[in-house]
Amino acid sequence: MYENIKTLRELYEFATDTYQNAPMSEMLDSDQMYTYSSFRRACDDMSARLSAAGVAPGEKVAIYSQNMPNWTLALFSAVAFGRVAVPILSESSSLEVENILTHSETSCLFVSRAKLPAVPQKCLDAMKLVICLDDLGVLADHTEGAVPVHANIPEPEDMAGLFYTSGTTGKAKGVMLSHRNLSHMVIVAWRSTRFKTGYRGLSILPMAHTYEMSLSLLYPFYMGACMYYIKKAPTTSVLVDALSRVKPQVICSVPLIIEKVYRSAVRKTIDKSKVLTWMEKHMRRVLYLLIGRKIRKFFGGELIFFGIGGAKLDPVVEKFLREARFPYAPGYGLTETAPLITYSVVNHFPMYSIGEPVYGIEVRLGDMDPATGEGEIQVKGPNVMMGYYKDPERTASVFTPDGWLRTGDLALRKGKFLFIKGRIGTMIVGASGENIYPEEIESVINDFSGVNESLVVKREGKLVALVKFDESVLNWDQEREDKIFEKIEAKKKEIMDFVNNRVKKSNNINDVEIVKEPFIKTATMKIRRFLYEKTGKGDKTDKAGKPDNK
Repeated sequence: MYENIKTLRELYEFATDTYQNAPMSEMLDSDQMYTYSSFRRACDDMSARLSAAGVAPGEKVAIYSQNMPNWTLALFSAVAFGRVAVPILSESSSLEVENILTHSETSCLFVSRAKLPAVPQKCLDAMKLVICLDDLGVLADHTEGAVPVHANIPEPEDMAGLFYTSGTTGKAKGVMLSHRNLSHMVIVAWRSTRFKTGYRGLSILPMAHTYEMSLSLLYPFYMGACMYYIKKAPTTSVLVDALSRVKPQVICSVPLIIEKVYRSAVRKTIDKSKVLTWMEKHMRRVLYLLIGRKIRKFFGGELIFFGIGGAKLDPVVEKFLREARFPYAPGYGLTETAPLITYSVVNHFPMYSIGEPVYGIEVRLGDMDPATGEGEIQVKGPNVMMGYYKDPERTASVFTPDGWLRTGDLALRKGKFLFIKGRIGTMIVGASGENIYPEEIESVINDFSGVNESLVVKREGKLVALVKFDESVLNWDQEREDKIFEKIEAKKKEIMDFVNNRVKKSNNINDVEIVKEPFIKTATMKIRRFLYEKTGKGDKTDKAGKPDNK
C-alpha cells in the first residue's frame, strides 16, 4: 500500500487509479452507485461545475444530507480540488444549519431533498449554487456573471474540513482539520487493522461525523472497499434486510447500538426463560457462545470487525461480548483529533480498556494524581486540529503551554493500554473530597432489568439518578394514572437498593427520577449532560412521582 499520503487529493488519485473497475459504493434499493472510475469522472465533472460557478479553492462547500454515495462525491468534489468541506450533521435543526452556514461563510451547498426544508430561505439565497444530492440537479443558481476559477491542488497543511460540534457540554464550535490530519487517519487505520482489499462495509453512523468519515469513508476508499448505504430509515426490519443482503465484514458503531441488542434481545430472552436462566448460571460459557453465533448471524454472518467509538461501552455488555466472542474493538478520540487517539485489535486488548495509542501520535496523562494514577489524556501529533474557526481564545484554552491538546478525559494507564475513568467536566467531588465518576454508576443502573438509559447528576449536594425505562416495563400512555405512580415509586426504591448494594458508599445515589422522554443526545449518541444538571429536561417525575412538564 502507498503510505505516503498527505492530502485527500493524493488519496483520491491513488484510490481511483488503483481500483478503477471495483465497486465503490451503493445505496440499497436505488440506482445511486459507483465504481472507482465512474466516481472519479463524476467528481471531476462536479468540480468543473463548481469552478465554472466561481466556487474557488479555499471557499466553503457545505454538505447537509443523510448518508448516500453522493455524499462522498460532494466531499471529494470539494477537498480534492482545494475547497473546504463543511459537513453538517443530518439531525441538525434549522437554527443550527443557519448558524453553521453563516459562521462558516459557506458559498455552495449540497443538500438532499429530505433535508432541504430545514435550510432557511435566506441561506439558500446567499449561496452561489445549491445542488441536490439525490440526483445532482441544481436547486438554486445565483452565479449569473460569475467569473470561472481554476481548481487547486491542496497542500498538507491546508484546511480540508470544518466540522461543527456541540459536544455534550456547550456551544457549537467549528473544528478545522487539515489534509494532513485526515490523511493521517487513513494510515492510522491501515496500521491498526488491515482488512482485505475490496471488503464490504455498511455505513450506519452520520457521515458528517469524523468517526464515520475517517473509518467508513476515507479508509474504505484507500482499501478499495465497497460501502453500502440504507435508503430508508434504519428500523429494525430495514436493518435486518440490509444486513442479510450486504453481509458486511466491517461496521463502525457507537455503544448504544450493541447495548440495545444486549438489553432488548439477549437479556430479556434469558430472563424470560427458566432453561436459559439455568444455563447462564451453570453453563454460561456455552450459552454465551451460542448467543454470540446468533448475534453474528443477525449482522449478516460475515462480520470480522465491529468498531465501537463515541462513548464508553457498558462494562456488563462488554463482558458479555468478550465471552460471546463477538468481534468488537473499542477506540477513542475526538473531532479535534480527526478522530482516533487509541485503537484496539479484535481479541487482543484487555477488557474495559480503550486500547493503545495509534500510530504516529504521542499520548501522556497530564496533572496525574499520584495516589490513583489518573490523569488527563493529552495528545500531540499529525492528527491534532488546526484550531477552532474564528475562535483563537477557545483554541488557546484547549492546549497546554507546551503544546499538547487537552482532551478533558481522565484515564489511567496499564502498560500500553488506557482505561477511561470519566470526563473532567462530569467528575463529581464527594463530601469527603473523593472523585466520583457518574459514568461508573450509570453502568450499574443500566444493568437493572428494563432500564433503557440513565444519567447521574449532582443536585444540591446529592447524587440523583435520572432513569428512562423501556416501554415494556413502564408505559406512560397505556397505564392508568394511579397504577403508573405506584409503579414509579416501586421502581425508584428497587433501583436505589440495586445500585447502592453494588457501589462503594461514596457513590450511593440519594434520589431517583423516572424520565418519560429519551435523553437528548449528540450525533454519536452521548447524552447532553449539561441540559440535565440543574432541573432536567422534558417530562419527568418529581419527588412525589408526579409528572413535571416544565
